[in-house]
Amino acid sequence: MLKKLNPSSMSAPLGAYTHGIEVPPGARVIHVSGQVGVRADGSIAEGIEEQLACAWQNILAILAAADMGPADIAKVTTYLTRPEDFKVHPRIRAQYLGDARPAATGVCVSALAAPEFLCEIEVIAAKS
Repeated sequence: MLKKLNPSSMSAPLGAYTHGIEVPPGARVIHVSGQVGVRADGSIAEGIEEQLACAWQNILAILAAADMGPADIAKVTTYLTRPEDFKVHPRIRAQYLGDARPAATGVCVSALAAPEFLCEIEVIAAKS
């Protein structure tokens, strides 16, 4: 089980995340490459909401292949190309992560690997 670290000496997290996560010794660790809004058929999802949903679906499929799920996510890094999309992301993320509160970082970038990509999400997960 992942240990959540939110010290009382600092402010509470400002969103649906945890300040730090401790991975127990001997846990299996999975590093998920950045996932973008590309469907199984290779098509690119339309708009930020669909791209975020598709990226999270891809991440959960990879975790399921390792017998893991949202509760096993230790760290999420989200890259968005438009600052206004940080208002959309928490709602979509909650649909896939539920009550899971991994450590998280959000970064606004000028571009991703292809101009059609509006988001990219990478995850580190661990399970004993």
